[in-house]
Amino acid sequence: MVGVFTMNILLENEGELGYSAGDSVSGQVILELAEDTRVLGLHLYAHGGAVVSFTPRRGGESQNTPCSGECVQYLNEEVTLLAASTGETLMVTAGRHTFLFQFQLPAGQLVTSFTGKYGRVQYQLTAVLERPSMPACSIHRELRVTSRIDVNSPSLLTPVEQSKEQMIGCLFLTSGPISLSAKIGRKGYCNGEAIPIYAEIENGSSRLVVPKAAIYQTQTFRVCGKTKAHRQMLASVRGNHIASGSTETWNGKTLKIPPVTPTIMDCRIIHVEYALAVYIHIPGAQKLMVELPLVIGTVPFNAFMYRNTSVARHFTLDMSWLALGLPDQPEAPPNYSAIVSEGDLSWSAPSLTEQDDLAEGLHFPPLDAMQQFRFQPPPLYSEVDEHPNQSAEERTASFTQEG
Repeated sequence: MVGVFTMNILLENEGELGYSAGDSVSGQVILELAEDTRVLGLHLYAHGGAVVSFTPRRGGESQNTPCSGECVQYLNEEVTLLAASTGETLMVTAGRHTFLFQFQLPAGQLVTSFTGKYGRVQYQLTAVLERPSMPACSIHRELRVTSRIDVNSPSLLTPVEQSKEQMIGCLFLTSGPISLSAKIGRKGYCNGEAIPIYAEIENGSSRLVVPKAAIYQTQTFRVCGKTKAHRQMLASVRGNHIASGSTETWNGKTLKIPPVTPTIMDCRIIHVEYALAVYIHIPGAQKLMVELPLVIGTVPFNAFMYRNTSVARHFTLDMSWLALGLPDQPEAPPNYSAIVSEGDLSWSAPSLTEQDDLAEGLHFPPLDAMQQFRFQPPPLYSEVDEHPNQSAEERTASFTQEG
């Protein structure tokens, strides 16, 4: 409550991640008056950018006065909701009044909202009520902005891997090498995803070692020609102890990404980067570590699209061998009469008289009998003559039912 009125800013189309460059921002400013009030104007301002401030050190000692800092502006918009003519005022009656607003965010560079160790990227909406002979009254509301990063882009779908080896000991007291190889399937991930880690560790030393993995965030700030960084661990996982002369393999050991700010690389004075560190804790020695760069995006990984693209690419490459094995003209199948002798045909086929007797005994037309045996399997093949002492004329067809 300020005097005899209250103000509030409501956003109507704010998404889960806020707004992105080029989005339309719409909402309303609600003004509630306890009594009739003369007003000069009501304005809405959208502004914001990056600010960095820290005390640079020279010669190991800090300066007596802090640096004035660096500032980069990304947003500066104004919307007039109510305005009186020059030299005049407007009488606004008591009660609740709603003023709609809408404006477009710049389509170019708009860095993600972020608050860090030595700086921040911040956007806000400010509603200002101007009254005659009185100071202006204002209220503020944060405007969350998230830069769009699609992890399905080709550069973020490529696997990342790194290997390293370290000899344990010093001078002539070396105990053996420890080697580490780590890999992840892609570079881009989003909040809440679990990263499958593939690693191979060989412990050729005489010490008991422990493999671990962690996600690190590095904040880098630039001001007055100086740079300052802040690094922190966000999540970690560990493996089993590896004895001397043993190996261990991680076949997709998962590490979940906690809720963090997406990667920021498009700001001149603030960078936010991520890395997956896979390392070996070695008692009495410096740890062996490999770092795999990560990009935390905002558009989730589309497994279906990626799988279809991969299958199509694989299919195109692997189908080339078919052209080598196919003849120019397919060979026709052999004629049945060419592989069966006339003698076999004569004894296997019943005579016309036998066909008539068979049809009469079955009491249905020959066509129905043929349909009954149409889909029966062929007789069993055998090279042994079942009628060794009979001539072709003496042979008769026989039907053997297999159990």
